[in-house]
Amino acid sequence: MKRFLFLLLLITVLSATAQDKSDAKEVELKEVTVKGARAIQRTDGQWLYPTHQQLEASTNGYSLLAKLTLPHLRVDPIMHTITALSNSGSVQIRINDIVASQQDLLSLDVKAVQRIEYFDNPGLRYGEGIAYVVNIIVKKPVSGYVVGADLTNTLTTVNGDETFFGKVNHGKSEFGLSYSLDYHNFKGLQNDEQATYKMESGEVHTIHRQQLEGQNKSLSHNAQLIYSLSDSDYVFQSKLMAQRDIQPHRNFSKMQTGNGIYDNSASSQTSSPVLDLYFHRNFAHHQSLTANAVGTYITTDNDTERNEDGDYHYAVKGKTYSLWSEAIYENSLKQFTWSSGVQYAQKYYHNEYTGDANANNAMRSSCVYLFSQLKGYLGSLGYMGGLGVSHYYFRQDDSHHRFWLFRPKMTLSYPLAKGLKLKYDFEVSQHVSQIAFVSDVSIKQNAFETLVGNPDVHPNCVISHDLRLTYSTNRVTTELQGYYRMNQDCNMEKYFRQDGHFYQTQDNNDNECSFFYIQSDNRWDIVPEKLSATLYGGIYRFFNFTNDYYHTYTAFNGGASLEAYLGKWTLTAYADNGWNFMEGEHRGHQTPAWYFTASYRMSDVLSISLYAQHPFSQHPLTNKTEVLNRYVHKEVSQHNRDYGNMITLNLSWSLSSGRKYRDIHRTMNHKDSDTGILQSK
Repeated sequence: MKRFLFLLLLITVLSATAQDKSDAKEVELKEVTVKGARAIQRTDGQWLYPTHQQLEASTNGYSLLAKLTLPHLRVDPIMHTITALSNSGSVQIRINDIVASQQDLLSLDVKAVQRIEYFDNPGLRYGEGIAYVVNIIVKKPVSGYVVGADLTNTLTTVNGDETFFGKVNHGKSEFGLSYSLDYHNFKGLQNDEQATYKMESGEVHTIHRQQLEGQNKSLSHNAQLIYSLSDSDYVFQSKLMAQRDIQPHRNFSKMQTGNGIYDNSASSQTSSPVLDLYFHRNFAHHQSLTANAVGTYITTDNDTERNEDGDYHYAVKGKTYSLWSEAIYENSLKQFTWSSGVQYAQKYYHNEYTGDANANNAMRSSCVYLFSQLKGYLGSLGYMGGLGVSHYYFRQDDSHHRFWLFRPKMTLSYPLAKGLKLKYDFEVSQHVSQIAFVSDVSIKQNAFETLVGNPDVHPNCVISHDLRLTYSTNRVTTELQGYYRMNQDCNMEKYFRQDGHFYQTQDNNDNECSFFYIQSDNRWDIVPEKLSATLYGGIYRFFNFTNDYYHTYTAFNGGASLEAYLGKWTLTAYADNGWNFMEGEHRGHQTPAWYFTASYRMSDVLSISLYAQHPFSQHPLTNKTEVLNRYVHKEVSQHNRDYGNMITLNLSWSLSSGRKYRDIHRTMNHKDSDTGILQSK
């Protein structure tokens, strides 16, 4: 496999070099920029300019991002998900530099998109845990209206997302309204588990848990109301969002073991209004100020049954209040850009557990984050560096903690030759466990296992190194990346046994979880604006050790795609082997994906697309996990018949009149969704 990766990189570089002899003269503006190129390499990522064919063939934001095949990301245009195919953090999607919701992407005016800014080592302002940022830059409409619908319906099972939207612009004002109905009802679930438990006496219990029936269904609606007031040097926006489950989100499974048949079920119903206020102002001498405040209220009603070896039933009624705000100052000087800002978050949880998991769990957390960063050039050397400092506070009953967290970050980039660029990124950060796992609640999983929160878990240090070599021409972009991450004193899972029962929790006792990978990402425009191909693959190595265990794992992760633009027709093929990884004592295999798409633009206002997902597979694997504990060993595989040979139809319709554009328009959505409830698996 190493020979394959080396040969792949060599072939693409040689082909790119040969092609470059006929390319136009390079225009270098302190970036590795090629005239006419679709991508411009920058210090913190790259800018991509979609082709006319890509914009015309895209029906919404998900459809457009799927065609760009961004490195390390998988975009599912049917399930409306964007997944990071790595273990380095989450993905944040923005429109004009502000976090975007699913409805924002579905109602995106694709024809007004100017470029896509893809940050694969985002700066300090984006906060902790964000590995990738996709910022869609869209032109500002100043007149006219647009109304439309994006309707997605699966023909082979019950699954759909119906979105309707409208926007009206008059002078400096814009009014926007959108509504979506999201639903699914999957009944083809299959879960198979082989588990072995080693008791204190040395006796070994083996259990085969098999799912005989299963169902996963939900029905919810979302609404957004937006008002914007803007001019050439300022933008003010207010957004009111509301989400509510029309029916409880229900998971049901009929299970069988050697001791008999039993039912497991879980239902949850959530409603959440959100108010988002945003202001941006440009001042003289290339200065700007941005302020944003988001208030969220969440009510949750959960009900869970776990009936293996006897009835186990509990319910949760939860309320969550949160406030998030930020203020950022930026000054673009001649030699560099200085940005500095502060973020403040305050959150209160009150989750009342009744039944067999009786607890009254009230938690409060707050965080102040300050950062300052410089970004610029010293000759041909590009740099970005700064420091972030956080003060984190957590309180639950008599347990309370205060943490000071520091986050230095440095990025250097240097052009070695025409189209060839070397980049190095170094960062030290701290990771805080999700709030549910620091609660003092315990939840029974089955007859032998219980999940236990640990309020004494503290943040851990994360150190990462990232080295990349990128070569770009008009038609070829190839990148070789080496990445290493070390998590010191990290929050690792731990099992302990007592009186014939096994408890899973987390702690920080001299644990270390690290991994590295070497990966090659390649894109080739075989026939410019007609046919393009993407191929990536990498070797990943994982290390996990504590006082109780030491586990290593080696995996290959890769994928490929092919796109053809044939007039009004667009054909796409995509496949990857998922994400194979190991963290703690869990060796996981995320879902492999493969699909084919055929899109036809019937007119300027109507497009139709047909998606075939997981063709030639009756029961595709949706998840696979192995637990390698010295007391507990489990192999769990999940399949879903509804995902096999899945055929989905998408209709996109939009009608506009009098639309004229000028400066950048900003939309926002810093919605909170963490309820702090400890969930059964």
